[in-house]
Amino acid sequence: MLNVPVYNESGEQIGQEQIDEALLGGELNAALLKQAVVMYHANRRQGTVAQKTRGEVEGSTRKLFRQKGTGRARMGTVRTPVRRGGGNAFPRKPRDFRQAMPKKMRRQARNQAVLAKLQSDAAKIVEGLSFEEPKTKRFAAMLRAIGADRGCVFATKGVDGMLYKSGRNIPKAEIMNVADLNAFDILSRRSLVFTREAFEAFRESLAAGKVGV
Repeated sequence: MLNVPVYNESGEQIGQEQIDEALLGGELNAALLKQAVVMYHANRRQGTVAQKTRGEVEGSTRKLFRQKGTGRARMGTVRTPVRRGGGNAFPRKPRDFRQAMPKKMRRQARNQAVLAKLQSDAAKIVEGLSFEEPKTKRFAAMLRAIGADRGCVFATKGVDGMLYKSGRNIPKAEIMNVADLNAFDILSRRSLVFTREAFEAFRESLAAGKVGV
């Protein structure tokens, strides 16, 4: 069992929660995490890279040399695709870099990313955090108090509009529904912070074998 410290808004540790590492895969699978990160990076690419046809590249349309009598292979313009610097014979516009990963593998990669944060003591739980109105200064003070101000993913149960508005302008802080957690976002930040309700929902979803919370 892995222990996850529980803090209050002032940064005082008031307890701890436990989670079975077997539900998260037991041991880290570096190859799976790398595959997931590469997939998320690839899927963010726009695919607007230029691929010019032979009609779009720069160069003369003059035939390079006569058709017969030279002993060489016949050759057309300098823009032909078989020559260096020529056009692309079969351009893909826009180019699609997307990669796919089965839903179960994405879930396992997410769990492995959470496991990595737990094993490195970079996962925390905050209890009793409730905002009646957006307060960025208060939210930032809470992150400093628990040691998550250098970058974190803050997971809430469902969409909490007040917490989201309070933390959305803080650099390197991502506030999201715990059901939307993925390996890329978790690994991109130093810390992973749950509200107590989000952590309990996440742990229950692991026990039930669900993909999302």
